[in-house]
Amino acid sequence: MTRVRYNLRKRHKKILKQTKGFRGSPSILYRTGNQQLMKALQNGFRSRRLRRRDFRGVWIPRINAKSRQFGMNYNSFISSSKGIINRKILAQLAIYDSEIFSNYKI
Repeated sequence: MTRVRYNLRKRHKKILKQTKGFRGSPSILYRTGNQQLMKALQNGFRSRRLRRRDFRGVWIPRINAKSRQFGMNYNSFISSSKGIINRKILAQLAIYDSEIFSNYKI
């Protein structure tokens, strides 16, 4: 009598469920689907890290531009804020509420 392995079927179905939206054979075949899923998870992890880096590159020029309007450069503004507010919040304040920048005079 042949041996039926239910765990194998479960594992394959779990992988194919995750690859449902992939194009072509990775959404149908287990082996290619598993390879594509591993690659997709790696790319997702890397892209999340890169997204944080890209946003930081957007926040710093925004803070610099607004702080120069009030007569100080980015470096002195960040050192005077002493890390109380992070760059993300400072960039949002630079856009929506510029009164906060007038409080940080040197």
